[in-house]
Amino acid sequence: MPEIDLQHLWPMIVSGGFIVGLLVGMTGVGAGSLMTPFLISNIGVAPSLAVGTDLLFASITKASASLPHHRFGNVSWRLVAWLAAGSIPGALTMLGILKIFDPDTTAMALLIKQALIAALVVSSFAIVVYPILTGRRSVENSDQDAPIRKAPTIVLGFVIGAIVTLTSVGAGAIGVVILTLLYPTLRTRRLVGTDVVHAVPLTLISGLGHLSMGNVNLGLLAVLLAGSIPGIAIGSRLTGLLPDWLLRLALAVILCFAAFQLSRKL
Repeated sequence: MPEIDLQHLWPMIVSGGFIVGLLVGMTGVGAGSLMTPFLISNIGVAPSLAVGTDLLFASITKASASLPHHRFGNVSWRLVAWLAAGSIPGALTMLGILKIFDPDTTAMALLIKQALIAALVVSSFAIVVYPILTGRRSVENSDQDAPIRKAPTIVLGFVIGAIVTLTSVGAGAIGVVILTLLYPTLRTRRLVGTDVVHAVPLTLISGLGHLSMGNVNLGLLAVLLAGSIPGIAIGSRLTGLLPDWLLRLALAVILCFAAFQLSRKL
C-alpha cells in the first residue's frame, strides 16, 4: 500500500477537513458521503483505508459539535437513544461479518451506494417540499420532542449501523433521511443536532473496529482533524443562527452534492 505524502498534501487535506467540518456542523451531512470520495479521488487513499480513517474522523469531528448543539437546544436525546438502540447492534453485527466471513465488500458497497444515491436525491426534494405542502407553522412549532416511533426507529437504526460500518457513508446522510421520513415535523436544527450526536458512538465503534483490522491511517486522521474541528465549531453555531428554511435549502443542496460525489465512484 503506497504511503500518503502528507508533507506535500497537507494543505489540501486540512482545507478538505475544514469544508467538510463546516458542512457537517450546519447540516449533519458530509463526514462520510463527502470525505470518503475526497480521500479516494483527491488524496489517493485506498478505499478500505479511506473508510476506516473516515469513520474515526467522523466520530471525533461530530463529538466536537455535540456540546454546542446541546447548548443550542438542537438535540432530541430520547430520539438519539432509540436510534442508537438499533445502530450500535447493527455496527457490531457488520464488524462481526467483516471479521469472520471476509465477504466481497466491494460488491456489497456498490449496491448500497446505488440505493443511497436514489435516497439522497428523493430526500433532498422532500426536505424542501414538505414544509410547503404542510404549512410552515407545523415546522416552526416543533421544538418539542415528537412521539417516538420506537419499532421503525430501532429497525432503521440497525440498517444505518450496518451500512455505515461497511461504507463509512450514511451516519449523516441516511440519518437525516430517516429522521425526515419518520419525524417530518422535527425542526431542521433539531434534526441536524440529533443526527450529529447519534453519529458519535456509531462511528466511534465502527472506526475502532476498522482500526483493529489495520484500516486507519492515524497521521492522515490528525491532519484532517486540524481542519475539521474549527470548521464544525463554526458550522454548529451557524445552525442556531440561520432560519429554518435556509437550513433546509442548504441540507437539500448538500444531499444532492453527496449523491453526485457517490455516483462518481460507482
